[in-house]
Amino acid sequence: MKILMLIYPGMTPLDFLGPLQVWSQWPEADIQVVWQRKEVVSTDTVAGIMPSHSFEDCFAEPDIVFVPGGGLPTLELMENQAVLKFLQQKAQKASWVCSVCTGSLVLAAAGLLAGKRATTHWAALDALATMGVEVIKERYVIDDGVASGGGVTAGIDFGLAMLDTVAGRDVAEAVQLALEYNPQAPFNSGTPEQARPEIVDIVLNRYLSMTQTA
Repeated sequence: MKILMLIYPGMTPLDFLGPLQVWSQWPEADIQVVWQRKEVVSTDTVAGIMPSHSFEDCFAEPDIVFVPGGGLPTLELMENQAVLKFLQQKAQKASWVCSVCTGSLVLAAAGLLAGKRATTHWAALDALATMGVEVIKERYVIDDGVASGGGVTAGIDFGLAMLDTVAGRDVAEAVQLALEYNPQAPFNSGTPEQARPEIVDIVLNRYLSMTQTA
């Protein structure tokens, strides 16, 4: 199973690292981490990520194409014609195109989600709905060759759900156990419906500041 995972400057690393860690436990997976050039890619944290391959030497025909999300850099990526063309080319013979968080906006900008069901970070659901996508407000959505996860931490759930779909439940459950994935959040504040209104306002204001130019 050839998996092509795109990274790019300014992305949110956990969007990428969640499914990467899950799929790295999958014996059938052959994973490539790709950017235009083989150089350290900055993220929206202090950590950078080194791609394993460049656009020039990665899989010609991957089975899975994956895009993580982020803030303003992700919106800027939606205008990067070289990246959009690359995704279109790699998706032609892929069985799955996938995303976590606002990575779905990039897939939609590449024309890969038209008429499909998908999800994204809760603060970007309305934006995704304007791009010809049937938006589903769920932790993850699997739909006919398209798989998407919600915001950031949903990448682990998304990764396991994809593993269940492609490799079977036994494999997915074994990986979940190996990772000791048994989330017990300290607060009941993980969705806008659960969080206090003042907390929602704080996060929305932060999101707006992260997705707008100065």
